[in-house]
Amino acid sequence: PLPLTLGVSLSQFLSQRVLKAGRVLYSALMDRSPGLIRDRKHHLKTYRHCTTGKELVDWLIKLNGFVQSRSQAVGMWQVLVDEGFLVHAKQELNFQDKDAQFYRFLEAEFGVDHTANEKDSEEELQEALSLLSQMGPDALLTMILRKPPNQRSAEDLEVIFEELLHVKAVAHLSNSVRRELAAVLVFESHSKAGTVLFSQGDKGTSWYIIWRGSVNVITLGKGLVTTLHEGDDFGQLALVNDAPRAATIILREDNCHFLRVDKQDFIRILKDVEANTVRLEEHGKVVLVLEKSSGNEPANQGGSGNSNKYTVISGTPEKILEHLLEAVRLDSNCNEPAGVTCFVFLNPPCTFHAEPSEGSELEKAAYSLNKKQKIIRLVGQWVALYGQQLKQDATAVEFLESLKGAVLGDSRLTSMLREQLQDRRKTKVLENGYSSVLQTKVNNQFDWFSTVEECAGKCQPIRAQDKVLYEIFRPEHTSVSLMFPVDASVQDLMSSLVKPGGDHVLVKMNSSGERAQLKLDTTAVLTSLGVNERLFLCTLSQMDQLTPLAEQQGPDQGTMDMLEQMSSKDMACQLSDHDWELFGAMHEVELIYYIFGRQNFRGATTANLERFVRRFNEVQYWVVTELCLCTDLAKRALLLKKFIKIASVLKEQKNLNSFFAVMFGLSNSAVQRLSKTWERLSNKTRRIYSSYERLMDPSRNHRAYRLAISKLSPPYIPFMPLLLKDMTFIHEGNKNHVEGLVNFEKMVSVQTKYFQDSI
Repeated sequence: PLPLTLGVSLSQFLSQRVLKAGRVLYSALMDRSPGLIRDRKHHLKTYRHCTTGKELVDWLIKLNGFVQSRSQAVGMWQVLVDEGFLVHAKQELNFQDKDAQFYRFLEAEFGVDHTANEKDSEEELQEALSLLSQMGPDALLTMILRKPPNQRSAEDLEVIFEELLHVKAVAHLSNSVRRELAAVLVFESHSKAGTVLFSQGDKGTSWYIIWRGSVNVITLGKGLVTTLHEGDDFGQLALVNDAPRAATIILREDNCHFLRVDKQDFIRILKDVEANTVRLEEHGKVVLVLEKSSGNEPANQGGSGNSNKYTVISGTPEKILEHLLEAVRLDSNCNEPAGVTCFVFLNPPCTFHAEPSEGSELEKAAYSLNKKQKIIRLVGQWVALYGQQLKQDATAVEFLESLKGAVLGDSRLTSMLREQLQDRRKTKVLENGYSSVLQTKVNNQFDWFSTVEECAGKCQPIRAQDKVLYEIFRPEHTSVSLMFPVDASVQDLMSSLVKPGGDHVLVKMNSSGERAQLKLDTTAVLTSLGVNERLFLCTLSQMDQLTPLAEQQGPDQGTMDMLEQMSSKDMACQLSDHDWELFGAMHEVELIYYIFGRQNFRGATTANLERFVRRFNEVQYWVVTELCLCTDLAKRALLLKKFIKIASVLKEQKNLNSFFAVMFGLSNSAVQRLSKTWERLSNKTRRIYSSYERLMDPSRNHRAYRLAISKLSPPYIPFMPLLLKDMTFIHEGNKNHVEGLVNFEKMVSVQTKYFQDSI
């Protein structure tokens, strides 16, 4: 946990820890199973002081129950192979779980130190296993990528596909294309900075994605044009246009890794995409684009459920709605969030006609009833998902009222709706664990929102028209308080404070004195303020003379005396209880509004999401403030230990948002430089902190965190800043419309990210 000294890179630091872990593991192997290291004979050849890959995996699994699967053990041994501590007899780079594959430990050349006592040895072994288990998945992925494409198993391809979901260069591609890329990607690495990957004018033979490191792009006459980093790609243009390379690519740093797609595979995938794409036309215009799903992919987004599955890529709102209705199953009570969530993008409102144009009267009646029933079920799911949000939308309420009239006029639809609402109430009883009246009366007083629950917590949802208290300061630090709707504009606030036509402006300023003038059309400024930001009203000439308030500088005394009387578990429980209330008050559609721009959705608010994000910052800076204000070294060490324990409990409670807030506070430079405080922590506490610190590793697009949440069962509170980053990544990498059609695949990807990471 101590800060690195100057000149020592993070990679060198990790390498030293891996080598130490390797020595500890080798020492344990020699103490407990020395017979595994012996001379081996295979095909008339003798291999000195070796063990086999299969024996190493078996031993690690039986060691103490820490390792749960053979693939996990393979990844852990692969880490040591990558570091050169464990060496294959024939210098092969990939660790193999086989009897005839022999490995030697580098440590065998120098002997092992057995002087540590039993307790210390066991603690070091647990620390070594923890480090290797966290680095193992990354090493396993690299090992899979190094395999020739024709040697990859179906499980290998799935691992690569999952990783490609987080690679910026392929964010705009469909899932079927990503799956094809997973089967043909070639791993390529270069060890030295300055290596020329290809030169301007060379023939284009491959497309490259930067997996690790960075490169410089240089052209004749201009020199350095740009620098590309992890997740970027290059070389595609020459393949598409069958033209020479337009620039020279030079490695900017050592140990750069690339994912390469050769020209033959690149062209074939483009042809496959075109062959599997179906375009439906009406009146000479494309209205729906479908793509045939692979065998590994469920036909979500409205697949037909038969052997020929198609997913919607793009289309007009009307055609997308029609396709979604085809996917609705009348014999199923489950919601289809992939389709329902995306209604937020089907704008303007669509009209769907349930009457067929041909057929017998009996066939027309059956078709019409089936379509109407599907519409009722889909609308019911829509209401269940958006709940109270729809009550604030006059257009939605008007639509539901008109639909209610049609439903009440048909006894068959009324009967179906009664069953649907009763099923939904029963489901809520099972989910929430409480009983309520299950009989729903469908009559002239029927309410679509009868099964929608109000938030029961202390933190009630903030709606766009709810009035909140704005406190606005003047240059001399006097203030005025105003009650305005949360979505009020700067113009609204200014009109109530000063006469129009003057040179007054509204400014937000933080504790360091940084100022930003707010535009008149800016809305909801209060909920978007930072932890230490305040609003100031002044003239343009006074703006440069504004100074922060005393309260913005934060407290000058800590609360250690109070904190030491509270248990870490109680504090973590209070944090989680409050976070669950804030999280429950936030509707998932607010993430959509936040990513795509609140101004693009009439009557939208992101106040609850911003309140939740602000909470992350409050907890983070609370940790830093308390530690830095504690002047007694012994007490500060106890407080540091308490915060690490709080983080541990938060992780157990699956409150990842506050867990990371505490960890970010502990990793703040102001805390990290307290070297004497860190030195007072026990080895056990340091080990716990180190294991949590690795979850914060941003490399490979926060792969360590993603692996951790993939093992969690819901419900849990996600790390919200990263979820927002992922959704922004999908949004910015894909257009909202493609050739005038709604990019439905993008919409499904955005909502899928939310449901994967937060449900």
